[in-house]
Amino acid sequence: MTKKNMPKINRRAFLAGTAATAFAAPAFAQSVTGSGTTEVERDLSSAVRRNTSSFRTLDWQPYFSNLNNGAILVDIQSRALHYWSEDRSIYKLYPTSVPLTEDLTRRGRTSVTLKDPEPDWRPTPSMKERNPEWPDYVPPGPDNPLGTRALHLSWTYYRIHGTHDTRKIGRRSSNGCIGLYNEHIEELYQLANVGTQVLLI
Repeated sequence: MTKKNMPKINRRAFLAGTAATAFAAPAFAQSVTGSGTTEVERDLSSAVRRNTSSFRTLDWQPYFSNLNNGAILVDIQSRALHYWSEDRSIYKLYPTSVPLTEDLTRRGRTSVTLKDPEPDWRPTPSMKERNPEWPDYVPPGPDNPLGTRALHLSWTYYRIHGTHDTRKIGRRSSNGCIGLYNEHIEELYQLANVGTQVLLI
């Protein structure tokens, strides 16, 4: 096809279509048995470079000495969460939201201490200080910033949780916690146990 005969593409329509593709369907969580980057991952990476710096499978062994109780690795830089089951039969890779700034970012080893099936939310004192207009309490439901499920970590106030605001996924957008699409946190909630190892890097 010559340049003269090529159909004209409306730039605004193209950008709107790209954004809809990126945020409308959280179907690109990966269940991976091999290594390498999937076609969906490549498409996502090229379409929304500002949202994800990299999205690739990893092996658990450089990060954990064992998989007792399963293991969760959160890579802040690539904005991805990796899960391995204790028997190594399940590996999941999910896109995440990560903290807005380095000051809000915590790294190191922790573990799941509580599985919350209907999280409610209270802003931390520092959040309230920065945003005094925020409510003191939000009950479970569609307005809750923690989405439909939450995994509490041993660090005070830190959680891996869902979000109803899908625009946050793949971005620096949280006050410290790690956010997932609701569909993904619901799946991870079923897989993880109290005592599952967690490492944030």
